[in-house]
Amino acid sequence: MNESPKLWTPQFMAIVLMAFLFFLCLQLLTAGFPAFITDVKNNPTQGGLMTTIFMLAAIVTRPFVGYLIHRVNVKKMSVFTLLFVAVTLSFSYGQESVPYLLILRIFHGIGFGIMTTILATLATNIIPKKRLGEGIGYYGLATSIGTSMAPMIALALLAYMPFNTLLIIAVVLAVITFLCSFMIKTQVAPVSSKTIEKKLSFKESIFDKKAFIPSLLCVFFSITLGGVVSFLRELGKEAHLGGTVSLFFLIVAIIMLVARPISGKLYDTYGHKVIIYPAIICGVIGLFLLSITNGSVTLLTAGFFYGIAYGTVTPTLQAIAVSLVTKEKQGTANAMYFSAMDLGMAIGSTGLGILATNKGFHFIYGFSIICLVLLILIYALLFTKKKETEAPVSDTYYSLK
Repeated sequence: MNESPKLWTPQFMAIVLMAFLFFLCLQLLTAGFPAFITDVKNNPTQGGLMTTIFMLAAIVTRPFVGYLIHRVNVKKMSVFTLLFVAVTLSFSYGQESVPYLLILRIFHGIGFGIMTTILATLATNIIPKKRLGEGIGYYGLATSIGTSMAPMIALALLAYMPFNTLLIIAVVLAVITFLCSFMIKTQVAPVSSKTIEKKLSFKESIFDKKAFIPSLLCVFFSITLGGVVSFLRELGKEAHLGGTVSLFFLIVAIIMLVARPISGKLYDTYGHKVIIYPAIICGVIGLFLLSITNGSVTLLTAGFFYGIAYGTVTPTLQAIAVSLVTKEKQGTANAMYFSAMDLGMAIGSTGLGILATNKGFHFIYGFSIICLVLLILIYALLFTKKKETEAPVSDTYYSLK
């Protein structure tokens, strides 16, 4: 019984479903807004800014969520946040003013920062410690499938329908997630929250140095992801690939569906070293193929390799971050990790957008390889010094009142 703790509880399944729907909802617009603004304003930099401001708002919000999550009713916070997201998404309908849309993107980012931190913390709280890698792998699969399917759906719809149709779909998804939020339990384990309140100050709630390095590594990977999500459609135009671009994201989603469960079990059995190195190599191959692609076969092959990297690197780094901190700091670790992911995507969307304006879209994917090289160098330097760096996973059961 102790050797095989249950993972797929009704509560875990509800959280995974909500994560998929919520990420799909907002990532539709992470891909859609840059494409829409680039078409309307003919300015890739402004298009990338729509993603950057969204991510920065989430980054600023998350530290406060990491602090409040131990002190407020999590279910009520989820319900009100999802309602807020649905309403602010609806305000975007029929708008073309960049300043107005940027303000709304700030609101979307605030909602994204709150909900992603809550959902990730709820998930890691109820995953048995012996199945942490596997559990985070499945949770990450839901978020990543939502993230990777969203650009495919967004670009396919934008090829035949107006941007407002995409907004309507996003609002509907937000409403469905809102309804699902009533299935969340107010408390996930019977541990006194007063104990946590006494231990954690505001500073301690927003930062833990043990989670810093995995979060930093996530920044480097997410820079490449920001470029893929925001500008792959423009690469398709540059390479005259037409509708094939949406298939790239389908390939990524399929590969992640296969890779996530396998990588999670490998993490729990052998640790993260056997996962990170081959995954980063696959990422480099994928980005290189994007930098030279002029045909559908090359593009889809790039999706295969990048899907392996995306499907294994991000949940593995999250599992490392969560495993290195104490149980009362898992909310902090999740907040730091997702803020790092958002920061990387913000840098990638804006920075690579500026580069694309001057150098073209093929160039930015080749340039992105530098980020993965830096990631693997830092990882090798800091995680291979000691023979035993796989820190024991602390007990993942603690309460959120």
